Amino acid sequence: METLSKDLEKVSTVIVATYTKLTVAQDYELRKVLRSSGAKYAVVKNTLAERAAKGTKAEAALQGLSGVTSIAYTEGDPIALAKALSKYAKDNPDFTFKTGVVDGRVISTKEIESLATMPSKEEIFSKLLFLVNAPAQRLVTALNAVGRDLAVVLNQGVEKQKFAGDAPAGV
Repeated sequence: METLSKDLEKVSTVIVATYTKLTVAQDYELRKVLRSSGAKYAVVKNTLAERAAKGTKAEAALQGLSGVTSIAYTEGDPIALAKALSKYAKDNPDFTFKTGVVDGRVISTKEIESLATMPSKEEIFSKLLFLVNAPAQRLVTALNAVGRDLAVVLNQGVEKQKFAGDAPAGV
């Protein structure tokens, strides 16, 4: 309980779930997926979860729980955690969400699913970088086009001998 309590003090996101008929292999697979996303996962007794959450951001979500309870939590990206759990829940219908907490705010199961459909931080950063970079690329392309077009016109003039004999006398 002490370890869970210390972990819950640091985390920004907690997702509470329940399951029935989960095999050891399925549980191992879930833990492996969550570890790769930087999250932790624990199956806890409801009273212990409630005691461990006292004074933390997760306190409101871990009160009055019933049935089998598991919690996944992270200090990192809440979207990555929601995506990992939502994908697992789709593959294993016996795994369902109860509630969650993101930055101290209790969220519903629908909000967890909405969170899972959002783009990750990396995707947002790459789109932002593209948007910042795109005007500069267009400017360089336009500037290059002016020089290239001028060279093409001059080359065509030379090929058709448009410049022959047009030079003023004495130059």
